[in-house]
Amino acid sequence: MVDYMKIALDEARLAAARGEVPIGAVLVDGISGDIIARAGNRCEEDHDVTAHAEILVLRQAGNLRNSSRLIDCDLYVTLEPCTMCATAISFARVRRLYFGAYDPKGGGVDHGACFYNQPTCHHKPEVYGGLRESECGGLLKAFFENLR
Repeated sequence: MVDYMKIALDEARLAAARGEVPIGAVLVDGISGDIIARAGNRCEEDHDVTAHAEILVLRQAGNLRNSSRLIDCDLYVTLEPCTMCATAISFARVRRLYFGAYDPKGGGVDHGACFYNQPTCHHKPEVYGGLRESECGGLLKAFFENLR
C-alpha cells in the first residue's frame, strides 16, 4: 500500500530545502489510487501568497482533468489547511481530506473558521486529521527553529 502522507512529507522537505515553509500535498484518485498531483509550498519562490501546496495540487489536477471538480479525489497534506485552502478543497469537491499536524493558529478545518461547519459551505469532504502528526509537526518546528 502506498503511504501518501510520506510522499506529502517528501514534498514538504523539498519545499524546506527551497526556503519555503515545509508543507507538502498529494492529490490521489480515490478509485485507482494513482497520484494525480504533488507539490510543496511555493509562496516565496513564486511571490504568490496563494501558492500553498494544496492550491498548487488542485490547480495541477484541474488542468490535467480539464475540470475544476475533483470528485472521487483524496487530498493528503502535512498541515491542517488554512481557511483559503479549506474553501478551495470544498469548491473542488474533494472526497476526502487527510492531514498531518493540527494548526491551532492558522488552521481552518478543526480550528479558526472551521469552514466545513459553516452554513455557507456547500461541500464537506470526509476529514481525517493527525496522520503522522508528530513527524509533520516536527518538520515545521525544526524549520522555524532554524530561522531564529
